[in-house]
Amino acid sequence: MKLYVKIWCPWCIDAIDWLKNRGYTFEQIDVLASKPAYDRMIEFSGQRKTPTLELENGAMLPDFDVRQLEKFLAEHNIQPG
Repeated sequence: MKLYVKIWCPWCIDAIDWLKNRGYTFEQIDVLASKPAYDRMIEFSGQRKTPTLELENGAMLPDFDVRQLEKFLAEHNIQPG
């Protein structure tokens, strides 16, 4: 899965810490360091806010907090690793 972030964003920091502390594997993408990545996130999510999570199956969770993240991963049966 891909996690689109702005590294200074407090919700992004929470999401990164939450995922790491629970053993999830993800690709962290700083959208402010890569215009193509930012454009891609906007294209598939329809918005500019971070964090935004993209799963391999195309499901996405834009602009979330860790409670929403936990629920989303459970609904999609995404396990740590």
